[in-house]
Amino acid sequence: MAIRVMLVDDQVLLRTGFRMVLAAQPDMEVVAEAGDGVEALQVLATTPVDVVLMDVRMPKLDGVETTRRICAEPEPPKVLILTTFDLDEYAFSGLKAGASGFMLKDVPPGELLSAIRAVHSGDAVVAPSTTRRLLDRFAPMLPSAVKEPRHAELSRLTEREREVMVLVAQGLSNGEIAARLVLSEATVKTHVGRILTKLGLRDRVQVVVLAYETGLVRAGGQP
Repeated sequence: MAIRVMLVDDQVLLRTGFRMVLAAQPDMEVVAEAGDGVEALQVLATTPVDVVLMDVRMPKLDGVETTRRICAEPEPPKVLILTTFDLDEYAFSGLKAGASGFMLKDVPPGELLSAIRAVHSGDAVVAPSTTRRLLDRFAPMLPSAVKEPRHAELSRLTEREREVMVLVAQGLSNGEIAARLVLSEATVKTHVGRILTKLGLRDRVQVVVLAYETGLVRAGGQP
């Protein structure tokens, strides 16, 4: 079955460009479009969607609040935030709201398609050169005092799981983590799965955000 994609952007020309790129893929289908968050929520109420490409700056209801409402629903579609700027506070807020990653609007078509397939398969788009840099900039805006309930969550992890969580937050892939810790990639995948389960997180993006929020990783990507 083709990946059902929804385009949410107030610029018609951008939606048209994305639609043309996606339409050329045998495993993707654009099933819906919307020009703002309010319209997007209305469409999603009646249209099955797997992945939403979400602009952040839109009239009526911005992409961050729209993402938050979408991700609060049972079995929501995955959301990829689209941003004009590499360092955008809206994109950071979007990740915290539940997005599975973010892409620049001028991303090469091949990278966009890979990102859509990645989030659809249950992974998250956590590019070391972009997501981590964005978090490095905006992590200092988080409250300086770590909330005890959130920090206490980390006590559920084993020492090895904490090691893996730090490396995930630094932007390393499962293969890179396996090489760093001298483990098999399958073992790393198991550790990541346990981290998600124990902490009640949906994907790697939420692992990164929590690592920064609790101080497990500081700005600059260092533990």
